[in-house]
Order: sequence, then C-alpha cells, then structure tokens
Amino acid sequence: MHPALADVAALLACPECGLELEAADRALRCGSGHSFDIAKQGYVSLLTGSSTKMTGDTPAMLDARAAFQGAGHFAPIARAVVGAIGATLDDAGPVAPIVEVGAGTGYYLTAILDAAPESRGIAVDVAKPAARRCARAHPRAASVLADAWRGLPLRTRTVSRVLAAFAPRNPAEVARVLEPGGRFVVVTPTSGHLGELVGRLGMVTVDPDKQQRLTESLAGHFSPMDRVSVEYPMTLSRTDVAHVVGMGPSAFHAADGSRSDALDSLDEDTEVTASVVVAAYRPI
Repeated sequence: MHPALADVAALLACPECGLELEAADRALRCGSGHSFDIAKQGYVSLLTGSSTKMTGDTPAMLDARAAFQGAGHFAPIARAVVGAIGATLDDAGPVAPIVEVGAGTGYYLTAILDAAPESRGIAVDVAKPAARRCARAHPRAASVLADAWRGLPLRTRTVSRVLAAFAPRNPAEVARVLEPGGRFVVVTPTSGHLGELVGRLGMVTVDPDKQQRLTESLAGHFSPMDRVSVEYPMTLSRTDVAHVVGMGPSAFHAADGSRSDALDSLDEDTEVTASVVVAAYRPI
C-alpha cells in the first residue's frame, strides 16, 4: 500500500455508507465490510454506482500538461497557490491534510507539499490516468479516484485546505469537509488567459464574467478572503503551444487539420499571456 494512503485512510469515508475507512493489507475497509482495493499503481478507487457523467482528462491531455508544467511556464501560478494556501502551515506543527480536487498531474499539490514538509496531501480526480499519475506525484500525496460532484469521499471537517485549480467545484461538499478555520483556494483563468492563441487556434474562450459567476456559486457556503491576480508573459515554442492547447478542454475541439495548420503557421517563438485569479475563501 502507498504510505500516503495509509496515513490518511482514517480521514476517508466509505462511499457506500459514510463510515471511516481503515487500511488493511492491499485495501481500505469500513466497519460495515465494504472494501476497496488499492490499485497496483498506488491509488484507491472510491467510485461506486453507475458510470460517472464527468469527463476526465485523457492520458494524452495529462502528458501535454505534465510537459508544459514541467517546463516551468506556470511556476508563478504555483507560487501564488502556495501563498494562498499558506506556505507557513507547518509553523503551527502538523495540520490536517490538504486536498486538491481535479488534481490532474498533481503539479500544484506537489508545490504545496514541498513548501509544507510536515503536511500531507490528498489528490482527488475522476480520471484513472490522473489517479495513476498523482499516486507517484509526491511521497506525501495520497491518490483517490472519485467524482466530486457525487460527493467527496472524506469525513466531515477533516481537512485544512482544499484547492481547485482550473477544475470544477462542488462548494457544498468542500464546505462540509473543511475543518473550522479552513480555506478553499480556487484558481480560474481570466478572459485574457492565453488570449494570443485563442482566436488563432480555435481554443475554448473564457467567460469574461467567470469571476462573478464563481462568487455567486460559492455564496451561501463561503465568504471571500484574499484575491490575487497573476498575469505575466510567456515565451512559448511551437511545441509549448501544442502542449498548452492539448492539455485543456480545447483538446476536445477542432479535431480536423485546421489547428495543425494554424500551429505550423506560428513563429518559432510566440509571446503568450498567462492571466489567472487565485482566490481564497473561508467557510461560512
């Protein structure tokens, strides 16, 4: 069993009955006898019932994202996330785990755990390829396959921080699992994010009212704390541009040769704007 899973097992909730889970050999089990095997790749699946309607990342999308993130292009965003989460968490000693919902590659959770060496993390994603990747993202990160829209498989008030970076959110569930004094950090793109590429490559556009809609969706569960705008230029090669297009929702669009032709028409290096908002909220 992955050591990180064993460390957080008691904080996980059985998706069948809600009871606490405990580590046993190569599985997690609850007091009612429900059992969930640990995959050989190191993650546990807590998906139950009929197939989820959520569309998860494909292996190709995750490969593209890992390559782009690994090149350091989103490092300023990762630093802002660490600041919003609270890089000094360890000053008060070990804290309740930090959860990233829609963790993907585990890039942001890894940055947080590197900054907080006494903390533990839980990466939650609905896609098996992401769960496999997150299981090896960081030695203190446990990987859980789950659909956040059905409910987070976590006991009530057991985690200190929840992060959703470029990922869907379930405000009611996040509010339920956060301990008193906890914090919810959300990273969302602005309408200017990757703006130089959107029109030329037929990428998915960002609603200019996205921040307002986010605030409205969290109302009743959270009140705003801090909000930081992160905007900077990136110099991207054609390969970098192909990765940034292939790692997000735009990967599902423009399947014909038009995008390939547009990529070929780009200069060898293109200056592209990264523009996001990193906002922190507290449960009401």
